[in-house]
Order: sequence, then C-alpha cells, then structure tokens
Amino acid sequence: MTADPYAVNSTSAHPETANHPYREVTDARGRVYRVGETDRDILGHSRKLMVYLPWIAMMAISVFEYAYGSAEDTLSHAHGWAQSNTFWILSVWVFSQAGIAFPAGWLREKGILTARKAMYAGSLMCVVGFLALSHLGNVWLAILGFGVVGGVGAGLVYATCINMVGKWFPERRGAKIGFVNGGFAYGSLPFIFLFNYGFDTADYHWVLDLIGCYIVIVVFGCAFFFKDPPKNWWPADIDPLTVAGVRKNATSLSKNPPAVRQYTPKEAIRTGMLPLMWLSVVLTAGVSIFGISFQVDFAKEVGFGPLVAASSMGVMAVINGVGRGVMGWLSDKWGRKPTLVFVIVVLGLAQFGVIWAGDVRSQWLFLVFAFLSGFGGGAFYPLFAALTPDYFGENFNATNYGLVYSGKLISGLFGGGLGSMVVTAWGYNGAYALAGGVSMVAATTALLLRQPGRTSGVTVAAEPQPTD
Repeated sequence: MTADPYAVNSTSAHPETANHPYREVTDARGRVYRVGETDRDILGHSRKLMVYLPWIAMMAISVFEYAYGSAEDTLSHAHGWAQSNTFWILSVWVFSQAGIAFPAGWLREKGILTARKAMYAGSLMCVVGFLALSHLGNVWLAILGFGVVGGVGAGLVYATCINMVGKWFPERRGAKIGFVNGGFAYGSLPFIFLFNYGFDTADYHWVLDLIGCYIVIVVFGCAFFFKDPPKNWWPADIDPLTVAGVRKNATSLSKNPPAVRQYTPKEAIRTGMLPLMWLSVVLTAGVSIFGISFQVDFAKEVGFGPLVAASSMGVMAVINGVGRGVMGWLSDKWGRKPTLVFVIVVLGLAQFGVIWAGDVRSQWLFLVFAFLSGFGGGAFYPLFAALTPDYFGENFNATNYGLVYSGKLISGLFGGGLGSMVVTAWGYNGAYALAGGVSMVAATTALLLRQPGRTSGVTVAAEPQPTD
C-alpha cells in the first residue's frame, strides 16, 4: 500500500467521552480526525439508520415542490387565482425553503437548535403550509402560509436530513447523500397522479388536509432518532492518514480527498470556491425549477393530453430522484466535479430536446427528454451537497452548505415567477432555449471549481488494502 503523501502519523490521547475512549490524529496539513468511537458507541445502533430515516422524511416533504405543478389548475379554479398567482406561490416557497438553510445551519452549529428540534419544528410548519393552501382563498395569505411558513418548514427538514448524512459518512458521502436526496423527488410520484386524476374543486380541502397530516406524522416519527456525530468524528475502522480499509472507501477517497482542513463560512468564502459553487447552483437550480413548473403546462399546450402530461411529470420525478442516487454513487468512483459537469450538460441538452419533441408533436420523444431533464435537474443537488464538505470539511458543513444551497433563493425567482414572464413574452420554445443556454453557462462555471489548499493530482491511496 502507498500512504498518502501529505499524511504524518501523529496522535494524541484524550480521556473518555460518554464512556467511549477516542483519540485525535492530525495530518501534515493540521486537519484533526477524531477516531476510536464507532457509530454504535455514539448512536446505540448502526449509522445506516441515519440514511434511511432522512430518506423517509425527504420523501414525505417531496409533495411540496414536485407535485405542486400538477395541482395548480385545481387550485386556480377553487380559489379564483390566475396562473401567475400559483407560480409566485411556488416561487416564494422555493425562496423560503432555500433561505432557511443557512440560518438553520448556524443555529445547529451554535448548539441552539438540535437536529431533532429542527425536524420537529419543520414538520409542524409543513402542516400549516398545506392547511393554508387548502383553506385560504386570499392569494397573499396563501403565499404567507404555504410559501413562507411551509417553505421554511420544508427547508428545515431538507437541510437537516442532508447535513445529517454528510456528517455520518465522511468517507463515502456521495452515494449516501444521493440516495437520501433522491427521496425528495420520487417520493412525490403518488401525489402527482393523485393531483392529476383524483383532485378537484369538490375534494381539494380534505385531500390537502390529509397530506399535511401525513407529512407531520412521518417527519415527527423520523426526527425522534436524529443525532449528530461529534466534531471531527471519523469512522473507527478507517485510518484517516493511510486510508487503510476496504477498497470502496479507498477508491472514493482517492477521487474525492478529504478537505485539507475545517473551513469556517468566512474562510470558505475567501477561497473563492464557495461563491463559485453558489453561482453554479443559482444557474442550474433555476433551469431545474423552470422544468418542474412548466413541463405539465407545455405538454398540454402542444396537445399531448393529461395522461402524457402527468406521465412526463411522473417520469421527471422518478428519474430526478433515481438520478440523484446513481450520480452520487458514480461521483464516489469518477470524482465529484467531473460528475457534476456531466450532469449539468445533460440538463442543458434536455431543454433543447423538449423543444424538438414539442415541434414534431412526438409524445415518446417528449417523455425521453422529460427523462433526461428530470435526471439532470435533480442529480446536481447531492453533488453540491457532497462537494461542499469535500472542499470545506464537516464541522461547519451545515452553514457552508446552507450558503451554497441559498443560491436556490435566486433560482426560485427566475425559474418560476420570472420563467412565467419569459413564457408569456417568448413562448415555450424561447423559454426552453434560454434555459438550455443557462445550463451551459452553469457547466462552464463548475469546470472552474478546485479544492482549496490541495495541489492537483494528489491521490490518497494508490493500492488500498482489503480488510478482513
């Protein structure tokens, strides 16, 4: 085995914490790793539960964003809203959902808000959001209730779940974050078809009320078991200096080496990489939100009918979610940045494909490009979620990723509300062409990303040793 060229074998013993001894090891760049405690020592069970429970909670809140477009027509008729009203409700929701990530992360890292309390608060706010959408006919009150309160609630759940996984799997986070993040998309599938076939002005009240109750029960139940690992925690069975361990861990770390140190938010911003990641999120998420908001309407516009419209959105949601898991897994093998650039390029090409399918009135082509749009429009989220701690470390990841994810604040405005204005002015073809061009700019931006403090070409382990 070839040791990491930047590592040194310096260790320091520490007293027992919570009846479990640990020690801290420091590499040549000064990064500290806390080793010796297993996940079962800290949690009382396998850390795998910190994958499955966040995944379930993410599926519960997915109805907010990915099924909303299928409910817009009924909501417009029930409350007497214009189409632009429903688009702006979603835009405010996206703004609020993304905007809470940074302050919530800051409160968590200050010890003011635990992961469990964040989930509890988020679940209650989510049910308020759906009750507002159900019972408030005034569009401004609906924006406040669903857009602001519901958005903040969903954002608390989303940010907590993603950061939880990243903290517990520092050595192989791509696949795990991708899997959990995928639930945020394909969890909406039953609701997409419900809103297209079993949702009308006669039953919308009780349907929305029941959905709100479903969310609060599921999220509240999952939150009971949430717990963060200690600062600097590293899996006990993997040497962070030599990366001796099973081959899949060593392969992932060779392609995605750990951050050279733990960066505070201010330090991360000063590297220039965090602002660049933020810009790429703004552009890519804007295209993704545009597709979610307008795909069903575009399908109906070109005469494909409700089945194809619902199926295209269903396909987008499923592939959006599955693509997150698959590309997260591949990023552990290919490297995070190359995978990210590939995903964004696919998203851009899919926008031009949707135009082509509409022009030739081909339903199967439309579904193919809905497939690709859904794939690209979701897979970039877990890649940024994994790339952030890869670059800046885990200790401040809740705030660092909160800053990166806050790019979706801007995306929600031009992807939904401003997207509606572009459709009105340029038509669907012009809007989709613009979205494709924006994606290519985002891919170019992602190409400029570099891990702070590390010389290119450094690998962690050339020939990892298998363990018994």
